[in-house]
Amino acid sequence: MLTKVKVKDFMTTKFVTLKTDMDIIEAIKQLMHHRITGAPVTDPHGNVVGMFTEVDAMRVVLDSAYNQNFGGKVEEYMSREIPAIDSETSIVDAAEKFSDTTARNFPVMADVELVGVISRVDVLRALLSLK
Repeated sequence: MLTKVKVKDFMTTKFVTLKTDMDIIEAIKQLMHHRITGAPVTDPHGNVVGMFTEVDAMRVVLDSAYNQNFGGKVEEYMSREIPAIDSETSIVDAAEKFSDTTARNFPVMADVELVGVISRVDVLRALLSLK
């Protein structure tokens, strides 16, 4: 049953995106304000070019402590590896992908368009929905 459930059925469709040229402190404020652990990063054309997560934000903390560098742009700190997942992927396949990484969320794509974000919590919600 769970193998028939798709990512698109449980992904978040009202999501935050960050821009590559956004000030890093503003990006951290966005994560905190929305109580999220990461957000897709888009270029000026709206293409997903990375993710900015709490782990990336830890590098900002370290730079400010060790190098007295308090600032910069999202593109300087974001993860460029885009662990995107297709909206038609099964929740089980998403769970496998999560189990192979420390990532807490993935951008969800339909072809080349960003259509949502799926988190570990969303996968758990899918499991509980079958109960």
